[in-house]
Amino acid sequence: MLGHDKLAFKLSGPLPGAFCMPIKQPNIVVMGVSGSGKTTVGELLAQKIGRPFYDGDDFHPAANVAKMAAGHPITDEDRAGWLATLAGHMQEWENAGGAVLACSALKESYRQTLQAGASLPLGWVFLDTDPAVLRARLEARQGHYMKVDMLASQLETLEKPTYGLHITADLPPEQLVEQAVAQLHLA
Repeated sequence: MLGHDKLAFKLSGPLPGAFCMPIKQPNIVVMGVSGSGKTTVGELLAQKIGRPFYDGDDFHPAANVAKMAAGHPITDEDRAGWLATLAGHMQEWENAGGAVLACSALKESYRQTLQAGASLPLGWVFLDTDPAVLRARLEARQGHYMKVDMLASQLETLEKPTYGLHITADLPPEQLVEQAVAQLHLA
């Protein structure tokens, strides 16, 4: 009987590595038009909640970047591959414990594409910003392909979500992050 008891004890104890696997967590998407503060807020939010940060701009193909840098808006067709790439990472990031993604996600169909790649509901943080504030930020921004003359096309394309957390983005980024953490219960 003693051997049987030892076997039972070994099977009922913790499995090796069981506590090393990350818990599957939903991804958070910080969205809005260019100049709304997606990258700044997204990076700070990721640091605050201990998750990796990804900037959707880094996943654009070179052709999209060149088109936008030349002052031409990209089309739904241009965005399709980019959105598919981002959607393809959603479950990977969930399985690794969740991530924060900065992504314009201007249209509902774009958000649905991202959600379709995830197995858990995405957390949405929409940075709603006054167009005058956006214009001033874009005029002051250095070294980014998205210039102020592209703002009008983004505002025309924007379909504000009817869900998720809406934050007026004229506050300091740290305050926006505190609001997101509190309202999404991420603490």
